[in-house]
Amino acid sequence: MVPESIAVLGGGLTGLSAAFHLSRRFPAACITVINKDTRFGGWVRSERVKFAFTGQSGNQEEAEVLLEAGPRTLRPDARSVLELIHLLNLSSSLITVPKSSAAAKNRFLHIPGSEGIHRIPSSLLDIVTSLKPSNAHLGRILVSSAVKELLKRGNRPPGAEDESVDEFLSRRFGNEFARVFGSALVHGIYAADSRKLSLRSAFPSLWNTEDRGRGSIVAGLLRAPSSVGDLSYDLGELQDKMRDVSVYSFKDGIGTLVNALVKYLREQPNVHMCGGVRIMGLRLNPRNKRLEVTTSSQETLSSRYVVSALPLHQLRGVLSPAIPIPHLTANAYSSVTVVSLVFPSPSSSPALHPDGFGYLVPRGVDGYSAAKGSGILGCVFDSSSTAAQDICHSGRGFTKMTVMLGGPYVSPTSCASFSSAPPSPQVDVPTLISELSYQLNQPLPSPILVKVFSNTRCIPLYSVGHLQRMDDLKRVLASEPWNGRLEVVGAGVGGVSVGDCVEAGRNVGRSWS
Repeated sequence: MVPESIAVLGGGLTGLSAAFHLSRRFPAACITVINKDTRFGGWVRSERVKFAFTGQSGNQEEAEVLLEAGPRTLRPDARSVLELIHLLNLSSSLITVPKSSAAAKNRFLHIPGSEGIHRIPSSLLDIVTSLKPSNAHLGRILVSSAVKELLKRGNRPPGAEDESVDEFLSRRFGNEFARVFGSALVHGIYAADSRKLSLRSAFPSLWNTEDRGRGSIVAGLLRAPSSVGDLSYDLGELQDKMRDVSVYSFKDGIGTLVNALVKYLREQPNVHMCGGVRIMGLRLNPRNKRLEVTTSSQETLSSRYVVSALPLHQLRGVLSPAIPIPHLTANAYSSVTVVSLVFPSPSSSPALHPDGFGYLVPRGVDGYSAAKGSGILGCVFDSSSTAAQDICHSGRGFTKMTVMLGGPYVSPTSCASFSSAPPSPQVDVPTLISELSYQLNQPLPSPILVKVFSNTRCIPLYSVGHLQRMDDLKRVLASEPWNGRLEVVGAGVGGVSVGDCVEAGRNVGRSWS
């Protein structure tokens, strides 16, 4: 049955993507988007800040920088995002980082307990040259681990359906590789402990690669099938434009995508955008089989179909207990503090950091509880990767970095703790600058601008078995009494990246007609 009314719960990227595609697929349907905040976009927050500082010549200089509280760059392999860029005519606002640039090729690790950062080899030739003394540690781990993995027999436990990222990498590449490279990767994407994160939910391609290589990851990578583009995406000329791009963003940040989506939806006569409205309840009316959404404005919205893009624990809090949905509180959530720092550029070399994208910090040998300091997960060198977003009116006279803190260095928030207000993060800026100086092996001056963003309970931590639990959840929603009228999507279900969220929104409602 073609829907005549649809309610979309949540105005983050998933909810906005769902409303966009539903409005195009069902132009006669009345679509209502309900968001608890007046600002749409969820964790995407782009902010342009103007400031003045004393330049190298001693004169007052004016500048403005683009600060991101959430995601800051995108990869071109997410076709669902490229499609939105094309359909919303955003190509002219893109800034791209080519694969040949230093920002694309130079990514670093800081090994806890040692000064400085080490470049991660990005090719086979890089691995060979990385064996020089200055970077021998990382090169040795990579080479020895890859060779041993290729020669190792398949060792997946019989009947295993999932395992943690750390267990998987330790089983195939060894404990040191899993700790150094695996935990750093997980810090950069999920801000989580790789020993607790589900491999099949977080990195499903690795599980499939092991299957393709008959037990070997390296062999599976060598047998990787050629990529074939999905012709169902309307990409225009973007596919060709992105062919040699490593990552990209927009001149005014990822918020450009959110703003364009909100503008488009507000202009559609069949879409109603309700910001600053809390969802108080969701129930299925047994008489007419319609879904009833009660809100903080004392209204009840009756819809044929509902898309929930709420965090799963929030959906559990508004659902009628008469018809439970399983596994909504199975996962904890991680919190990340983002600190944007702007420094005056030195008048002479060396630069404050090497030319590159930034660095990640793996888990220390003694884990997280014994770690001291601010709990730095990584640092992005914005002035290398997205310098086009910033303006210095009298010449480039500053260096911008963004530091990510927290994640597994603080206890994840269980769903039982959501009723209490989260503590406000305290950032000791002088201590943070001291730690960064140590990690970069380069003294840093006092910053001329500091901005702290608190992202509390922002990333769901998929525990082992998450994929199977979500399959169970979908089976329940497809059967009586829901019969596909409620779709549950978003970062808590499958994938935390911008591409995952946009793709999830794109796919809702395909069985409704």
